[in-house]
Amino acid sequence: MPSYTVTVATGSQWFAGTDDYVYLSLEGTAGCSERHLLDKPFYNDFERGAVDSYDVTVEEDLGEIQLIKIEKRKYWYQDDWYLKHVTVKTPLGDYLEFPCYRWITDEKEVVLRDGRAKLPRDDKTQILKQHRRKELENRQKMYRWKEWHPGFPLSIDAHCHSELPRDIQFDNEKGIDFILNYSKAMENLYINRFMHMFQSSWSDFADFEKIFVRISNTISEYVMQHWKEDFMFGYQFLNGCNPVLIRRCTEIPKKLPVTMDMVECSLERNLTLEEEVKQGNIFIVDYELLDGVDANKTDPCTIQYLAAPICLLYKNLENKIVPIAIQLGQKPGPENPIFLPSDATYDWLLAKIWVRSSDFHIHQTVTHLLRTHLVSEVFSIAMFRQLPAVHPLFKLLVPHMRFTIAINTKAREQLICECGLFDKANATGGGGHVQMVQKAMKDLTYSSLCFPEDIKAKGMDSKEDIPYYYYRDDGIRVWEAIKSFAEDVIQTYYESDEVVCEDVELQAFVKDIYMYGMRGVKASGFPKVIKTREKLAEYLTVIIFTASAQHAAVNFGQYDWCSWIPNAPPTMRCPPPTEKGTVTIEQIVESLPDRGRSCWHLGAVWALSQFQDNELFLGMYPDEHFVEKPVKEAMAKFRKNLDEIISAITERNKNKKLPYYYLSPDRIPNSVAV
Repeated sequence: MPSYTVTVATGSQWFAGTDDYVYLSLEGTAGCSERHLLDKPFYNDFERGAVDSYDVTVEEDLGEIQLIKIEKRKYWYQDDWYLKHVTVKTPLGDYLEFPCYRWITDEKEVVLRDGRAKLPRDDKTQILKQHRRKELENRQKMYRWKEWHPGFPLSIDAHCHSELPRDIQFDNEKGIDFILNYSKAMENLYINRFMHMFQSSWSDFADFEKIFVRISNTISEYVMQHWKEDFMFGYQFLNGCNPVLIRRCTEIPKKLPVTMDMVECSLERNLTLEEEVKQGNIFIVDYELLDGVDANKTDPCTIQYLAAPICLLYKNLENKIVPIAIQLGQKPGPENPIFLPSDATYDWLLAKIWVRSSDFHIHQTVTHLLRTHLVSEVFSIAMFRQLPAVHPLFKLLVPHMRFTIAINTKAREQLICECGLFDKANATGGGGHVQMVQKAMKDLTYSSLCFPEDIKAKGMDSKEDIPYYYYRDDGIRVWEAIKSFAEDVIQTYYESDEVVCEDVELQAFVKDIYMYGMRGVKASGFPKVIKTREKLAEYLTVIIFTASAQHAAVNFGQYDWCSWIPNAPPTMRCPPPTEKGTVTIEQIVESLPDRGRSCWHLGAVWALSQFQDNELFLGMYPDEHFVEKPVKEAMAKFRKNLDEIISAITERNKNKKLPYYYLSPDRIPNSVAV
């Protein structure tokens, strides 16, 4: 009688094993096997990290194996089991891989197909078509869209982490408990003694070192030493943790009535301001989005303030970007003066602090939350709803969606919810952050997520004109490496543009993102359909780059750049100055966050800057969803390209006082998971 050898690999996560009854059956083109008992209580099979083999004997040859069915029956208590994959050796000696990489919970049957990726048109038999359809029907019941706030991209329909499908939950929920992590961070940083000291001001700038000195590193310490200097202020627009706002100024806006007399002493080329603009030496950062946003009112004992400044910058003869004019409000007038480097020292310093505080708010809520976390969640939900596990694009994208829905759900549960941790220290807490996302949605366009296109649209693409923009340089190299990988995968499965057009699951995936993620807004520029392999490669690159590189660029530098509180105040306790010549050091310190808010802020940026345990970085694909040789070769090529980028970045950073490493692939996690 024919005999099949079945090898079962259990995951290595904590509690991945099971002591329940486990049954297996095989289904082939010529028939089905009976249900075989593989494990029962106290057999000690299917333990964490185990690989167990069994012989399954059948009465007649089953033909080509199309499906295997795994069934788990509870012995005593709920005992979830993480099944990595099953290998079947046929009587002819052929090996078939059946990837799973899922939790098997309760008393459910899981039906697996072999690991060869298939488009809908490749399935010829009714049994495979039915399996494909049923998988999506089940997924669409589990992964439902929900509006968290009006105007937001839709998110997952779950109130808390425990309500999520088991497959997308964190392995250890305690590991991503924001309250626990923030408190632990403050304890580790020896600052927990200050954490309840709200309304208690620091005495001077040096006093901030009481919560800083124990946790200094190369960049944060350099920031502490040089934060007052104009070159450091300007450098952060290029290579800080929010390097996405600066753009080349093509015309001085009317709402910023800067004159030549004001800035003449800052210009170094003997040109007029208008001529400097024409030569491309003037840059601008406008925080207009903050105009009209309500400041945090959750603490009646502390009035908090926001501003919507406009900052004009200049590329000097050393090719450094430095500020030359700052207006702290959007409407010019006598009570909204334009601050200049030639003003009194504290006037100019406080104006820069206000810009840094505004930059922090835009970074946290728009650059980080909206444009990486919420957008990646849209991609994740659409993927689970519209792409079955056998689809090549599911196999390509699923490593880049790891834990994204889980981290966002946890954030809505603890961090950015009403009375959440975000309210404790941030001037945009208490609802201001919600207003910001709603306003920022109009600028969330497809082209703005296409990295090279966005850089060019801002006039920041010339390496010759702007030589020290490492975020741009590294980002483009990583973008190109991801795009090349996506093209290789597409070439393997899509032989023509016509095949792309005919892929109904791909088109449903794209439509879901447009309709639910982007709320069907035509102006977003998100495609409703994908018609060519070239456009598909770009689309997949947008998804992978946003979830990996873009998030890394704006997340993991938060401690470096924001731990020195005066360089990134999360709130301001006095209103912006309305006249010049009155600012004192005492006024500046009173404006900055109190001791309690400073500590909560520091705990937050520390916790958010840490990699996950067992982090998987770009190009690391330990779960073998793909079994085809061409894709494995494409992965090897991708890793080789990434290694070359790592070497180039490492070489460039040698002996730099301010190394830029956030887009080094060995520091880019595959997905948004923190």
